[in-house]
Amino acid sequence: MLGRLGSGGMGRVFLGRSPGGATVAVKVVHPHFAHDDEFRTRFRREVEAARRVGGTWTAPVLDAGPDDDVPWVATGYVAGPSLSDAVAEHGPLPEETLRPMGAGLAEALAAVHGLGLVHRDVKPSNVLLTLDGPRLIDFGIARATDGTASLTASGASVGSPGYMSPEQILGRPVTGAGDVFSLGAVLVFAATGRSPFPGDSAPTLLYLVVHEEPQLHGLTGGLGELALACLSKDPAARPEPAELVERLAAGGEAAHLVRPGWLPPPVTEQISRRAVELLAMEAQPAAAPERRDDGLPSGPVPLQQAEYGPGAFGPPPVLDGTVAGAAAGAGSGAQDAPAAAAGATPPGGPGAGAAGAALGAVAATSPERRAEVGLRSRRFSCTLVLSVAGALAALVLGLFLVPGLLDDDGADRPQAQDTTGGSSAGNGNDRGNEDGEDSGGGSGGDTGEATDSPSPEPTERVDLVPQQYLGTWNGEVTQDNGVPNGRVTVEIEEGGKGEYVAYFDYSLYDIAHCYSRAKLTAATGETLVLSEEDDPSRKNSEGVCVPGTSEVTLMHKGGTTLEYRSDAEASGNPRATLRKDGG
Repeated sequence: MLGRLGSGGMGRVFLGRSPGGATVAVKVVHPHFAHDDEFRTRFRREVEAARRVGGTWTAPVLDAGPDDDVPWVATGYVAGPSLSDAVAEHGPLPEETLRPMGAGLAEALAAVHGLGLVHRDVKPSNVLLTLDGPRLIDFGIARATDGTASLTASGASVGSPGYMSPEQILGRPVTGAGDVFSLGAVLVFAATGRSPFPGDSAPTLLYLVVHEEPQLHGLTGGLGELALACLSKDPAARPEPAELVERLAAGGEAAHLVRPGWLPPPVTEQISRRAVELLAMEAQPAAAPERRDDGLPSGPVPLQQAEYGPGAFGPPPVLDGTVAGAAAGAGSGAQDAPAAAAGATPPGGPGAGAAGAALGAVAATSPERRAEVGLRSRRFSCTLVLSVAGALAALVLGLFLVPGLLDDDGADRPQAQDTTGGSSAGNGNDRGNEDGEDSGGGSGGDTGEATDSPSPEPTERVDLVPQQYLGTWNGEVTQDNGVPNGRVTVEIEEGGKGEYVAYFDYSLYDIAHCYSRAKLTAATGETLVLSEEDDPSRKNSEGVCVPGTSEVTLMHKGGTTLEYRSDAEASGNPRATLRKDGG
């Protein structure tokens, strides 16, 4: 080992030299992921897919230990920045760079599809730029075209919003044409610095991809026509990768276009600096046993990758329709997700600062880059298999990514009385045990008392959840600017102040779920005030959930209607009209 390249939500990446003298990037998974069977399945599939692909325009897998006590994989070291980083730092790329890049990626996709695989996560951070051409990386969510290899629960979609094809978003069968759609979006980003589907929230972004025409942002001529063809809503109307190569390389091959000077001088200089740094590392004596990362725990730490993890509760964050960058040169990309609006205030919470620092300096960057930083500030690390998000390493990284969406069902959440009985009994919470029933949880007395007592007057403050709130409620969520933001379902149970009485499920088109629970703060006959936080008993989907706490107000409007309001600024101060199930 020559040194450490970085670390992300999924693991650490080291620079090493093989016995044969090859420079390699070794990804070592964090130990706490090694005990998760679902994670191991995804990691093993990533390795298997990458081994099969190979080829000129991919980073080869040289060796791996997916079944070792601590899983790892070694790939050829790619000394070049990701496309997302290059565009953010140096601006859009010229046509003499776009054509060889597009042709090389198309040839890589042709090789992938020829093996019966679909990459499913072609995006700027999964494209590395080197002096001898582009490299397509991160096969963490690649799967067989026959659909036999399932990474997620039935019906779940995986990928990076803004670069996913319409059929992938809708959960329909995905073929190689889906990768072509993503490549078209990547070309637009590389040429203009902007996504063809700019949106200010995840639901809006996904809606635009499915229903609206792409924005080429001034990209014209042959490249504009080619990108537009790739971005057709109809998979059958998109060109095949071989046709893309022919149109981009004028009947030749990508290798004919990759010549000295194919990259802009600033990007070439960046790569050269990295090469010098690599030589300096190799000139040092063999590395002694590496110290344990300056005391950092075995978990996500700052890196130019999106952090995987079960973000916390709440509707998906206010996003800006761009993608997150990958750790350049590490040989493995990070998962992308729509980026948070640059103006949104990053919520606090575990890891928020580390994730926000993952991209380094933010000054003098493009709006897309600033949006990426905003997104990462909303990631935090937990013991979730990774999203994406972490690993987005994710993360997918990569969304993340290993990345795919987690099991939508999640674990069974505890009943409110279990929570209070296990943690509050004997700690002064006499309100839940006024009738002296100690066994079965402290809220057993609450249940009988609340059931028998009449509903309070509208403005009378009470210590228990009024009967008219009990049950399951759901409705469509919008941000305070009117933009739709998924759907919320809340189960409200009996309980008193300071007890968990509400359990939320925020659903994004049934593609992703964010789970939370809430304690009762105050109540009257017409208003409930709740303190909402992440629900650790249920797994969030990767890359879309907002960490932190918020205050939720539920206003009873009579009959079977509640008005929902949240002060979660990072989610756009969501609101909804909720209807009671069976009402």
